[in-house]
Amino acid sequence: MAKYFSKFPKTFYTLQSVPYGVDVVTNIISRYSMEQSFKDNSSVFEKYDVKESDTPEIIASKIYRDPERHWIVLLFNDISDPQFDWPMDYRTLISFIDEKYKDNANVGQSGTNWAQSHTHAYYKVETRTTLSTNTVVKNKFEVDSNTYNTIATTNKDVVLKDSNTIRIQISKETQSYYDYEMELNESKRKIKLLKPELVNSVEEEFRRVIR
Repeated sequence: MAKYFSKFPKTFYTLQSVPYGVDVVTNIISRYSMEQSFKDNSSVFEKYDVKESDTPEIIASKIYRDPERHWIVLLFNDISDPQFDWPMDYRTLISFIDEKYKDNANVGQSGTNWAQSHTHAYYKVETRTTLSTNTVVKNKFEVDSNTYNTIATTNKDVVLKDSNTIRIQISKETQSYYDYEMELNESKRKIKLLKPELVNSVEEEFRRVIR
């Protein structure tokens, strides 16, 4: 991170504790961003699944041969707060859940226990199966608790005009706060990495804009 900020412009800063004291400091409020159209261009990136032990520095070292290029990994994925926007390892995630929900828990109950036993969301699930091809299409719709309680689970076959039979199943599911946090964390593992051959041009553009 130190090398990243070394590219930022300098500015004068008045020291309140010293009369007429002025120092030259790095202007860390400067900002650099990539065009969204560039980041969405499939020809400039590769998909990557963040592993349990990966950090932005480790990925930058593996892919770009330099851990200091971690800022490219973060910036390309719109990650401004690596502490919360980057996927946590299992132990860190459990600690995070325990701390986040501890105020909801009863005496003698951990935040994790509370999160596991309380419902975050309710869903109506519709599954359509084409029996001739065994093609399955599943859709989940979030509903409120009252609607959830009125949903009747059903299972029926419908014969179409082309003689294909569609099996329609209606069911319902709930999601605990614990599962919500787990799924949210897992969703952060899918990131995009700028292709290595484009890194030098991005760094040049960064130096041009930020100075």
